[in-house]
Amino acid sequence: MATDTASTPAPTDPLEPSAVPGPTFAVHDPLAAVPLRLRVNGADRPLVVEPWTTLLDALRERAGLTGTKKGCDHGACGACTVLVDGRRVLACLTLALSVRDREITTIEGLAGDDCALHPMQRAFAEHDALQCGYCTPGQVISAVAMLAEVDQGRPSAATDPTRRFAGRPDLDEREIRERMSGNLCRCAAYQNIVAAIRAVAAARDA
Repeated sequence: MATDTASTPAPTDPLEPSAVPGPTFAVHDPLAAVPLRLRVNGADRPLVVEPWTTLLDALRERAGLTGTKKGCDHGACGACTVLVDGRRVLACLTLALSVRDREITTIEGLAGDDCALHPMQRAFAEHDALQCGYCTPGQVISAVAMLAEVDQGRPSAATDPTRRFAGRPDLDEREIRERMSGNLCRCAAYQNIVAAIRAVAAARDA
């Protein structure tokens, strides 16, 4: 008598992984893009970024804020300087995900609500402190933060050691150049940049 083998399931090998049922897990891809809300210039900007996206690329390519410039992209030129909670940082070295819920200020956010130029922007224009202008946004942002650091009494390598903890440092040319040394100008407009910063500092103290 013939045996019907079509309806008889083949035996399974208990050593085969497929023969042992197990729990299933949702696998998270660590490289997948994730939602991110950045607080930029007083407004929330919902973005979607990959974990490796820098703040510079998030601002320029995702948020459309191209005032912050990409120069060396290695943290050496200062063209990408922005403020995070009032402190200057290099956006090309800062991961976008690391500044979630922080207050970010770019060059677009310095002007007032009436579009009036910030005093530092106006001083750069009046003192011709730029030539090609590519480094200017980073220079202006850095100069604004630098004056705030001086007001806080934070010394630099150029600060007179006898006055290092004696309140606000004297803002002479050597002090300004040291504090702005992280911002390069390939057009070498340094003398006029110093003059612009000194003008803002003098007007503030008048």
